[in-house]
Amino acid sequence: MQLHPDRLFPADTAVRDIARHLHASIEHLPIISPHGHVDATLLANNTPFPDPTALLISPDHYVTRLLHANRIPLDHLRVGGTTTVTPEETWRTLCANWHLFDGTASGYWLTHELITVFGITDTPNAANADDIYTTITTVINTPQFRPRALMDTFTIEVLATTDDPLDTLEAHDTLANDPTFTPRVIPTFRPDAYTKFWHPTFPELATRLIDEAGDGHTGYDGYLNAIAARRHYFREHGAVSSDHGTHTPATLRLDRDEAARLFTKGINRTATRDEAYAFEAHMLYQQALMSLDDQLVMTLHPGVHRNTHRTTLNTYGPDTGHDIPFAVDYATNLAPLLNAVGTHPDFQLILFTIDETTYSREIAPLAGFYPSIYIGAPWWFLDAPDAMARFRAATTETAGFSRSAGFIDDTRAFCSIPARHDAARRTDAAYLARLVAEHRITETRAHEIIVDLVDAAPRRAFTL
Repeated sequence: MQLHPDRLFPADTAVRDIARHLHASIEHLPIISPHGHVDATLLANNTPFPDPTALLISPDHYVTRLLHANRIPLDHLRVGGTTTVTPEETWRTLCANWHLFDGTASGYWLTHELITVFGITDTPNAANADDIYTTITTVINTPQFRPRALMDTFTIEVLATTDDPLDTLEAHDTLANDPTFTPRVIPTFRPDAYTKFWHPTFPELATRLIDEAGDGHTGYDGYLNAIAARRHYFREHGAVSSDHGTHTPATLRLDRDEAARLFTKGINRTATRDEAYAFEAHMLYQQALMSLDDQLVMTLHPGVHRNTHRTTLNTYGPDTGHDIPFAVDYATNLAPLLNAVGTHPDFQLILFTIDETTYSREIAPLAGFYPSIYIGAPWWFLDAPDAMARFRAATTETAGFSRSAGFIDDTRAFCSIPARHDAARRTDAAYLARLVAEHRITETRAHEIIVDLVDAAPRRAFTL
């Protein structure tokens, strides 16, 4: 098992040489990660990782879903906190089924991690599983493998987390106030559970929000004011963006009385599914208006049927691999929002998708007109080498490179962050090398572009 120096580069030797030169110019630039799901408490407490399985398998639904598809029960992978098997047994299961990840993005990341982070070059299998487990265990118990030390090892300059609106952000304050910790760890305002009527605890969450963050008003008015107050709180504690995992990109402007009526139905659990969608669309619109005041960049991640297998959800919890994408319509759904604030100088919106057809049909044309819109990097099922190459080809001819928001790793798997950014940088080097070889841009310009994509683009789009 090895990492070839020309991995992901073009097969044509002349184009490959150009890609090598381009990649060399950005290979060692710091990682800017403005959207992800690493827990800030992990860094604040700086406690050792418990074991190889907890680090690399159980929390990574990219890994567990494919094993589950091959008839390996999720409890054998210790998903959702299950302990029916030991961490060692779960690790043996992964190694015995290593071949299942051939050609997948997960296989690329895992291979990259094992080699670069743990120094393992033997291909995992049933026979060497215990030896590999022991090697990784030895590494993770060293001081050099504490979470804060890894931030430096991985050269992560900026790392954004995703946080509940009522989070105290104490962990972020701890990190920000520690003079020995130089990376920037920033919170992200994620209000989904407070805007979706179908969330199982919406009434309790909304009521708590009003009680803890409201200004004395009750009902819908208190709720709206509390959302705005918490957004300001996040901004004061370092946040630069709000993240919205909405069902669709729908936006809707309701008058105050209609919004209040729907909110009351949501609190009483009497709203219909259509009313729930309407309120979520209204709140997306409202928070776009709020962003003009608090300057939080809005990121939008729609188009996923969440937790589609009820038994798995009830047994193992959410985010355990059974989310399925569906097609979405951005232009129609975003029209109310864009007509209100799409050209406002203080508004920025980053669009993500798992529906590849929208890249060239809608997202690139939207970003090619609206100064507020940036094109989000390939996300979730699409942050894989071939999909990233298709993304670049689908968006560049319409919107150019300047509308790119840069790469985001969107991961809970901390040790995969360098591997994911490595894949994105190599894919962009390969794409730009082809443009140079076809005499569509100069190599000098390609060097400028790739530095911009890796470093300046995420700073620009997320106002870092």
